Amino acid sequence: MSEPTDRTADGVVLELLPSQLVRVELDGPFGGAQGKRHVVTAHLASPVGRNYVRVIVGDRVRVALSPNDPGRGRVVAKL
Repeated sequence: MSEPTDRTADGVVLELLPSQLVRVELDGPFGGAQGKRHVVTAHLASPVGRNYVRVIVGDRVRVALSPNDPGRGRVVAKL
């Protein structure tokens, strides 16, 4: 059985969606190449939502990407 890889990336919150979902534009190796943006839909992880940390448009966040769907993830930290 293979070991799970760490697929986290930093990004900027573009849009707030219902049910604690946010749309995040990623930078770095998971970001798009040659002018294309990689945008994922992410939900707030338990530690972020439990303490009523507010995420607003323009905030920098760290997103753990889903291994099954590259367009989904969860916000694990506010930077």
